[in-house]
Amino acid sequence: MSRDARWKALLELLVERGRLDVEEAAAELAVSAATIRRDFDQLAEQQMLVRTRGGAVVHGVSYELPLRYKTARHASEKQRIAKAVADLIAPGEAVGLTGGTTTTEVARALAVRSDLVSGTPALTVVTNALNIGNELAVRPQFKIVLTGGVARPQSYELIGPLADGVLSQITLDVAVLGVVGFDATHGAAAHDEAEAAINRLLCERAERVVVAADSSKLGRRAFARICAADAVDTLVTDTAATPDTVRRFEEAGLRVIVV
Repeated sequence: MSRDARWKALLELLVERGRLDVEEAAAELAVSAATIRRDFDQLAEQQMLVRTRGGAVVHGVSYELPLRYKTARHASEKQRIAKAVADLIAPGEAVGLTGGTTTTEVARALAVRSDLVSGTPALTVVTNALNIGNELAVRPQFKIVLTGGVARPQSYELIGPLADGVLSQITLDVAVLGVVGFDATHGAAAHDEAEAAINRLLCERAERVVVAADSSKLGRRAFARICAADAVDTLVTDTAATPDTVRRFEEAGLRVIVV
């Protein structure tokens, strides 16, 4: 197992359990305890975890796994959701994409749509996510607009007041929102307040708002509120969403698409 794959696995386990012992982690990954100690020390230097006697704990109260270390959790669900979201976007529209793993899949689904291979432009994409801008910039038929701002290393998103100048000058047909949590009562939320503020601005500039969220995000709350549930027009999620959860969002006035 490569170091990068090992680090991904360790961070995933740490997020799930909150605490890991060296011997426990070594047994899980079938490597030596010395290797795990070295990994823990190096990850602690990058402030991705807190080293303890004999193990490690998550860094901070509300832990966010950096995007580059996220493995394919709910990968098939996210790909189905992404295709369904991409199908909601018409050629020639201006679409805003926030950062995150699901919205990155939406960008990829848009990139392979046969009816978006040409146009002037075929699609205008406004995003504060550096990785999404990078992936779509090679598509000459897409007009790519980055918001500007200061890069947030956990999510590759641009945040801060520098983005306000761009967002105040544009209008969008649709904003596609990635979330940490989405609750029918408390709305959509992110870990970081600056990230939430940019996402909120994207939503405010859009004619319609789509939340792309796998079922594990539904009913969850997070630190920073993005918008109320009634500011969202459509929720696209997967079939593991319970009927009761779907009903609550529908009662809040949302169209819910289950894929």
